[in-house]
Amino acid sequence: MKSLMAISDDVLDNLRTEGYAVVEGFLNPKELAAAREGLFLEYPTPEAYFANPEKYTQLVETQFSGLKLAPYSSWDLNKIAFHPDLVDFAERFCGTTNLELYKIELWAKYSGAIDYDQAHHRDFGNHNMVVPRRDMLWPQLTSFILLSDVTEDDGPTRIVPRAHGEKAPMIPHLLTMGEMQEHEVTITAPAGSLFLYSTDIFHRGSAMTGKNRSRFILLADYSARGNPWMGKMSWPRYANLPAWRKMMERASVRERDLFGFPSPGNEYWNEQTLADVQARYPGMDMTPYAQK
Repeated sequence: MKSLMAISDDVLDNLRTEGYAVVEGFLNPKELAAAREGLFLEYPTPEAYFANPEKYTQLVETQFSGLKLAPYSSWDLNKIAFHPDLVDFAERFCGTTNLELYKIELWAKYSGAIDYDQAHHRDFGNHNMVVPRRDMLWPQLTSFILLSDVTEDDGPTRIVPRAHGEKAPMIPHLLTMGEMQEHEVTITAPAGSLFLYSTDIFHRGSAMTGKNRSRFILLADYSARGNPWMGKMSWPRYANLPAWRKMMERASVRERDLFGFPSPGNEYWNEQTLADVQARYPGMDMTPYAQK
């Protein structure tokens, strides 16, 4: 579990050996409350949804209808994707401070309309053009930040520990329904927990079996920068959104760097680009980028 400081090396060791780890209490109560307030700017509360599910059918047309890509309206929600303890852990897992935050998604699930049960799969299928190395060089870190309690009734993720999953070939990355379920571990944890795994690990979503249940998570994924065969989202695609501008203006230099923003000292910066980037982001402090 997590101390008051960074995520421990025991968690790192467990992630490398078992392929997954859970950190309860990752978000403190204030962080969790603020993130949940932002969450319900994006989705109906469970009370609102179940009072009138017909109003929100677009959220449950498929298993993935409840996915929303970053950025979001709330700074308090956006910033947990680059929480300093998560960034610190990603640096240790990836073996570098030169990180890329290559995906942020929100995922809401509501029971009663869709069967969320899945076959076991490895996420590298759409995070990587090739395959992960079994020696764990060039790893990718995937994370779920739980914004609601996840019990057996809430469609918890079920994961196959590395000792069992690594016996299967890397391809196919998607198994048939039912394969390896005899080896799976169920990930249940309270809101504010962090669930970590790597893209070579078999896992699956499961059915929501409770009545009037909901599940909300934020997914934030990291890799070392400079490996173009890895990734999922292209951040420039979102750069014209007002929410993107607001997020970049509030982010620190380090936080912007995680998205690929030019770092201070990069030869990109000159008198012209400083002025024009300031015009694009009026609320951004350009002082660090002006320093030689």
